[in-house]
Amino acid sequence: MAINKKQEARALSSDEHELVEKSHHPTVQDLSDEELRNLVKLVRERRDRARTEANRRRREMRGKAAPKGAAASRAEDGSKLKLAVLAMAMRRINSEIERRRQMEARLSLVENAQKALDLKNEAAQARVVPLNTRHAHQGMRSKPNKRSQNLIRPMELGRLRQAAKVAQAKRDSR
Repeated sequence: MAINKKQEARALSSDEHELVEKSHHPTVQDLSDEELRNLVKLVRERRDRARTEANRRRREMRGKAAPKGAAASRAEDGSKLKLAVLAMAMRRINSEIERRRQMEARLSLVENAQKALDLKNEAAQARVVPLNTRHAHQGMRSKPNKRSQNLIRPMELGRLRQAAKVAQAKRDSR
């Protein structure tokens, strides 16, 4: 369910509204990592408190809990809306943290790949062998196979093997 800014302002107190405003798109990307961690902590505390309040009001309305004030709550729409607004703010902040984590992982992967390529190139430079040593410079020469080639067709071998099985089965059945 989409909640517009007017409903957010109506559901939240002024300091909560400031926190939620920081969680919206262009503002949340401008925050530093430290500010984002603080914002997570504050919004999480407010969300948990709103959840507790909504649960208490719901129990009061059903008659399962004693009223906090003089009379039991008659409606819980405000507390549910406040909880929804804070939960959506928390979701936005968590997705921004995850986006930053993935971006950092990608950068780290690129840096590590670049380092590995540099190391590989350095090793290739160190492996160059001078021409007057006893190493193969012309490449490898093939070594002839000493086993003789089997001239019998595989199909013929299979036919003979099957005939031997049949003959043995006839002898065994006597």
